[in-house]
Order: sequence, then C-alpha cells, then structure tokens
Amino acid sequence: MSETDHASATKRRPDWAALIIAVFLIALAGIVFWDATHLKTIAQYDRIGPSTVPKAIALGLFCLGIWTVFESWRGEFPEREHQEVAPVIWVVAGLAGQMLLLRTAGFSIATGVLFALTARGFGKRQIWISLPLGIVLSFIVWAIFSQLLQLMLPAGPLEHLFF
Repeated sequence: MSETDHASATKRRPDWAALIIAVFLIALAGIVFWDATHLKTIAQYDRIGPSTVPKAIALGLFCLGIWTVFESWRGEFPEREHQEVAPVIWVVAGLAGQMLLLRTAGFSIATGVLFALTARGFGKRQIWISLPLGIVLSFIVWAIFSQLLQLMLPAGPLEHLFF
C-alpha cells in the first residue's frame, strides 16, 4: 500500500466523536419534537401555535444531526487539539462545591468557592487569594440582588453578619 493510499484510507475513517455528537443531536431533536407535539393548542383551526417554534427547532437539530453524520463519515472534520482534563475537573468541583454549600454557607461563600476553583481551573494557582476575592465579589452581587432588587438569594452567616 502506497503512502497516498494509506493517507486516504486513514482519512476515510469516520470521526467517532462526531458520530456520537450526531446521535445526541438527533436524539435531542426527537425529544424536542415529542415535547412539542404534547403542547396544548388553543384552537384546532390555528396552523401556528405554541408548538410551531419547537417543531422548527427540532427540524433544525435533526438536519444538523444528519449533516454531522455525513461530515463525520467523510472524515473531514478539522483535527481537534488535545484536551486537558484537570481544568474541567476543577470547574466541575467548583460547581459541586457551590451546590453543596449554597444552603448551609450561603450565596457569598458558596459562590466564592466556585470562583476560586474555576480560577484554579483556568490557571490561577493562588487559591488563598482567589477565594477571599471571590467571596467579596459574590457578597457584592448578593447585596445588589437582595437589597437593591429585593430578590431572594440564599443567605448564610456572612450575609446575616452584615444584613
């Protein structure tokens, strides 16, 4: 097998990650379409109702899924860069920490933890700096939303200390 035949054979292999994305798009289109068909219509004689736009979105997702299948089978997707897993784990840990701490520690501390761990995921290694900074910024956001806009955000010991 010559070098050009080998290159074309490897290029003809389907992109399995793209095929998985295509299956996800087609499944999502099916779910959106199924949900749109179960919306109650106001009147039976109307052609345009609350299910019209979700059905159009489902059709668009289905078309994108089919297009992705063809493109992945042709193997013409650009080569993807190497993915780093550690930053994703830091961000997911921040989200999990915020969800776990939100009721007990309050908005400011929980969101400060999210800020610090997300900053760590993006390369900021000094958590002892980003954690207090995140708590202060989150407290300012909490004060604006709860005091000025009168919206209820979970309050913890820090919020009760000042308000």
